Amino acid sequence: MDTLARLTLLTPPDIAALGLLVLVYWGIGWRIEHPGRRPSVTVLMAEYRREWMRGFVERDPRIFDAQIVASLRQGTSFFASTCLLAVGGVLALIGNVEPLQGVAEGLGGDTLPALLWQIKLVPVALLLTHAFLKFVWAQRIFGYCSVMMAAVPNDPADPRSLPRAMQAAELNIRAAWNFNRGLRAMYFALGAVAWLLGPWGLMAATLAVLWLVWSREFASVPRAVLLGES
Repeated sequence: MDTLARLTLLTPPDIAALGLLVLVYWGIGWRIEHPGRRPSVTVLMAEYRREWMRGFVERDPRIFDAQIVASLRQGTSFFASTCLLAVGGVLALIGNVEPLQGVAEGLGGDTLPALLWQIKLVPVALLLTHAFLKFVWAQRIFGYCSVMMAAVPNDPADPRSLPRAMQAAELNIRAAWNFNRGLRAMYFALGAVAWLLGPWGLMAATLAVLWLVWSREFASVPRAVLLGES
Protein backbone atom coordinates (compact mmCIF):
# COMPACT_ATOMS: atom_id res chain seq x y z
CA MET A 1 0.00 0.00 0.00
CA ASP A 2 1.47 3.33 -1.07
CA THR A 3 1.57 6.49 1.05
CA LEU A 4 -1.54 8.03 -0.54
CA ALA A 5 -3.55 4.91 0.10
CA ARG A 6 -2.45 4.90 3.74
CA LEU A 7 -3.57 8.50 4.18
CA THR A 8 -7.03 7.71 2.83
CA LEU A 9 -7.57 5.43 5.81
CA LEU A 10 -7.77 8.54 7.99
CA THR A 11 -11.04 10.44 7.91
CA PRO A 12 -11.20 14.26 8.14
CA PRO A 13 -12.19 14.01 11.85
CA ASP A 14 -9.11 11.82 12.43
CA ILE A 15 -6.86 14.41 10.83
CA ALA A 16 -8.54 17.22 12.77
CA ALA A 17 -8.13 15.32 16.05
CA LEU A 18 -4.46 14.66 15.34
CA GLY A 19 -3.95 18.33 14.45
CA LEU A 20 -5.63 19.35 17.71
CA LEU A 21 -3.29 17.07 19.65
CA VAL A 22 -0.21 18.61 18.05
CA LEU A 23 -1.48 22.17 18.45
CA VAL A 24 -2.48 21.75 22.10
CA TYR A 25 0.73 19.93 23.01
CA TRP A 26 2.89 22.66 21.50
CA GLY A 27 0.69 25.49 22.73
CA ILE A 28 0.47 24.54 26.39
CA GLY A 29 4.21 23.89 26.50
CA TRP A 30 4.95 27.35 25.13
CA ARG A 31 2.41 28.94 27.48
CA ILE A 32 3.90 27.26 30.56
CA GLU A 33 7.43 28.41 29.72
CA HIS A 34 6.36 31.90 28.56
CA PRO A 35 3.46 32.64 30.91
CA GLY A 36 3.49 36.43 30.86
CA ARG A 37 1.89 38.14 33.83
CA ARG A 38 0.48 34.96 35.36
CA PRO A 39 3.52 32.80 36.20
CA SER A 40 3.31 29.04 35.97
CA VAL A 41 4.58 26.68 38.67
CA THR A 42 7.54 25.89 36.41
CA VAL A 43 8.56 29.57 36.24
CA LEU A 44 7.98 30.10 39.97
CA MET A 45 10.13 27.09 40.82
CA ALA A 46 12.93 28.46 38.64
CA GLU A 47 13.24 31.44 41.00
CA TYR A 48 13.30 29.15 44.02
CA ARG A 49 16.07 27.11 42.40
CA ARG A 50 18.13 30.29 42.06
CA GLU A 51 17.40 31.13 45.68
CA TRP A 52 18.50 27.63 46.62
CA MET A 53 21.89 28.16 45.02
CA ARG A 54 22.33 31.51 46.75
CA GLY A 55 21.79 29.76 50.07
CA PHE A 56 24.03 26.91 48.96
CA VAL A 57 27.02 29.26 48.88
CA GLU A 58 26.64 30.01 52.59
CA ARG A 59 25.72 26.50 53.73
CA ASP A 60 28.26 24.31 55.49
CA PRO A 61 28.29 21.34 55.19
CA ARG A 62 26.61 20.91 51.82
CA ILE A 63 25.47 17.30 52.21
CA PHE A 64 21.83 18.37 52.21
CA ASP A 65 22.18 19.98 48.76
CA ALA A 66 23.88 16.89 47.35
CA GLN A 67 21.02 14.74 48.64
CA ILE A 68 18.45 16.97 46.92
CA VAL A 69 20.22 16.71 43.56
CA ALA A 70 20.54 12.94 43.99
CA SER A 71 16.81 12.73 44.66
CA LEU A 72 16.03 14.77 41.53
CA ARG A 73 18.26 12.54 39.42
CA GLN A 74 16.63 9.43 40.88
CA GLY A 75 13.16 10.64 39.89
CA THR A 76 14.37 11.48 36.39
CA SER A 77 15.97 8.07 36.01
CA PHE A 78 12.76 6.36 37.13
CA PHE A 79 10.64 8.11 34.52
CA ALA A 80 13.22 7.48 31.79
CA SER A 81 13.13 3.75 32.57
CA THR A 82 9.33 3.79 32.63
CA CYS A 83 9.19 5.48 29.23
CA LEU A 84 11.59 2.98 27.74
CA LEU A 85 9.42 0.09 28.91
CA ALA A 86 6.29 1.82 27.63
CA VAL A 87 7.84 2.44 24.21
CA GLY A 88 8.73 -1.23 23.98
CA GLY A 89 5.18 -2.21 24.85
CA VAL A 90 3.65 0.11 22.26
CA LEU A 91 6.05 -1.06 19.55
CA ALA A 92 5.18 -4.66 20.39
CA LEU A 93 1.49 -3.81 20.07
CA ILE A 94 2.10 -2.08 16.73
CA GLY A 95 3.71 -5.29 15.54
CA ASN A 96 0.68 -7.32 16.60
CA VAL A 97 -2.64 -5.44 16.64
CA GLU A 98 -4.79 -8.57 16.81
CA PRO A 99 -5.59 -8.01 20.52
CA LEU A 100 -6.98 -4.56 19.68
CA GLN A 101 -9.05 -5.93 16.83
CA GLY A 102 -10.40 -8.63 19.12
CA VAL A 103 -11.41 -6.10 21.76
CA ALA A 104 -13.12 -3.90 19.15
CA GLU A 105 -15.08 -6.83 17.78
CA GLY A 106 -16.03 -7.93 21.30
CA LEU A 107 -17.46 -4.48 22.01
CA GLY A 108 -19.44 -4.57 18.80
CA GLY A 109 -17.23 -2.03 17.06
CA ASP A 110 -16.34 -1.84 13.41
CA THR A 111 -13.61 -4.07 12.06
CA LEU A 112 -10.80 -1.71 11.06
CA PRO A 113 -7.76 -2.53 8.91
CA ALA A 114 -4.69 -3.54 10.91
CA LEU A 115 -2.74 -0.67 9.35
CA LEU A 116 -5.19 1.87 10.80
CA TRP A 117 -4.68 0.52 14.30
CA GLN A 118 -0.93 0.78 13.77
CA ILE A 119 -1.22 4.38 12.55
CA LYS A 120 -3.23 5.30 15.64
CA LEU A 121 -0.52 3.94 17.91
CA VAL A 122 2.28 5.89 16.22
CA PRO A 123 1.60 9.20 18.08
CA VAL A 124 1.71 7.33 21.38
CA ALA A 125 5.09 5.83 20.51
CA LEU A 126 6.44 9.18 19.30
CA LEU A 127 5.34 11.05 22.42
CA LEU A 128 6.78 8.40 24.71
CA THR A 129 10.05 8.44 22.76
CA HIS A 130 10.16 12.22 23.02
CA ALA A 131 9.54 11.95 26.77
CA PHE A 132 12.35 9.40 27.13
CA LEU A 133 14.82 11.66 25.33
CA LYS A 134 13.81 14.62 27.51
CA PHE A 135 14.28 12.60 30.69
CA VAL A 136 17.69 11.37 29.54
CA TRP A 137 18.78 14.91 28.72
CA ALA A 138 17.47 16.17 32.08
CA GLN A 139 19.42 13.42 33.82
CA ARG A 140 22.59 14.51 32.06
CA ILE A 141 22.06 18.20 32.87
CA PHE A 142 21.47 17.36 36.52
CA GLY A 143 24.88 15.68 36.33
CA TYR A 144 26.39 18.89 34.96
CA CYS A 145 24.70 20.77 37.78
CA SER A 146 26.24 18.41 40.35
CA VAL A 147 29.73 18.99 38.96
CA MET A 148 29.22 22.76 38.91
CA MET A 149 28.02 22.68 42.52
CA ALA A 150 31.12 20.70 43.48
CA ALA A 151 33.23 23.40 41.80
CA VAL A 152 31.84 26.12 44.07
CA PRO A 153 34.60 27.10 46.54
CA ASN A 154 33.90 26.42 50.20
CA ASP A 155 34.72 30.01 51.10
CA PRO A 156 31.60 32.20 50.53
CA ALA A 157 33.89 35.24 50.21
CA ASP A 158 35.68 33.72 47.22
CA PRO A 159 34.72 35.79 44.14
CA ARG A 160 34.10 32.58 42.19
CA SER A 161 31.55 31.21 44.66
CA LEU A 162 28.37 33.08 43.76
CA PRO A 163 28.90 33.12 39.95
CA ARG A 164 29.47 29.36 39.89
CA ALA A 165 26.50 28.78 42.18
CA MET A 166 24.29 30.78 39.82
CA GLN A 167 25.63 28.77 36.88
CA ALA A 168 24.62 25.65 38.78
CA ALA A 169 21.19 27.19 39.32
CA GLU A 170 20.70 27.77 35.59
CA LEU A 171 21.75 24.20 34.84
CA ASN A 172 19.33 22.98 37.49
CA ILE A 173 16.54 25.02 35.91
CA ARG A 174 17.25 23.67 32.42
CA ALA A 175 17.24 20.12 33.75
CA ALA A 176 13.93 20.72 35.51
CA TRP A 177 12.36 22.23 32.39
CA ASN A 178 13.38 19.20 30.33
CA PHE A 179 12.00 16.95 33.06
CA ASN A 180 8.69 18.82 32.91
CA ARG A 181 8.63 18.54 29.13
CA GLY A 182 9.06 14.81 29.49
CA LEU A 183 6.15 14.63 31.92
CA ARG A 184 3.92 16.61 29.57
CA ALA A 185 4.80 14.26 26.73
CA MET A 186 3.80 11.31 28.92
CA TYR A 187 0.48 12.96 29.79
CA PHE A 188 -0.33 13.54 26.13
CA ALA A 189 0.84 10.04 25.20
CA LEU A 190 -1.79 8.67 27.57
CA GLY A 191 -4.34 10.96 25.96
CA ALA A 192 -3.29 9.84 22.48
CA VAL A 193 -4.26 6.27 23.37
CA ALA A 194 -7.87 7.46 23.18
CA TRP A 195 -7.51 7.68 19.39
CA LEU A 196 -8.18 3.96 19.43
CA LEU A 197 -11.75 4.90 20.41
CA GLY A 198 -12.06 7.18 17.40
CA PRO A 199 -11.33 10.82 16.56
CA TRP A 200 -13.86 12.18 19.04
CA GLY A 201 -12.24 10.14 21.78
CA LEU A 202 -8.87 11.66 20.91
CA MET A 203 -10.30 15.17 20.92
CA ALA A 204 -11.95 14.67 24.29
CA ALA A 205 -8.81 13.13 25.79
CA THR A 206 -6.62 15.93 24.40
CA LEU A 207 -8.81 18.59 25.98
CA ALA A 208 -8.90 16.64 29.26
CA VAL A 209 -5.11 16.45 29.36
CA LEU A 210 -4.93 20.15 28.48
CA TRP A 211 -7.12 20.98 31.46
CA LEU A 212 -5.07 18.71 33.72
CA VAL A 213 -1.74 20.27 32.71
CA TRP A 214 -3.07 23.85 32.75
CA SER A 215 -4.71 23.52 36.15
CA ARG A 216 -1.57 22.08 37.74
CA GLU A 217 0.56 24.88 36.37
CA PHE A 218 -1.80 27.84 36.78
CA ALA A 219 -4.59 26.93 39.23
CA SER A 220 -3.20 24.43 41.72
CA VAL A 221 -2.73 24.55 45.48
CA PRO A 222 1.09 24.21 45.15
CA ARG A 223 1.09 27.34 42.98
CA ALA A 224 -0.85 29.24 45.63
CA VAL A 225 1.62 28.06 48.25
CA LEU A 226 4.59 29.22 46.14
CA LEU A 227 2.96 32.63 45.80
CA GLY A 228 2.22 32.80 49.53
CA GLU A 229 -1.53 32.82 48.90
CA SER A 230 -2.28 29.70 50.91
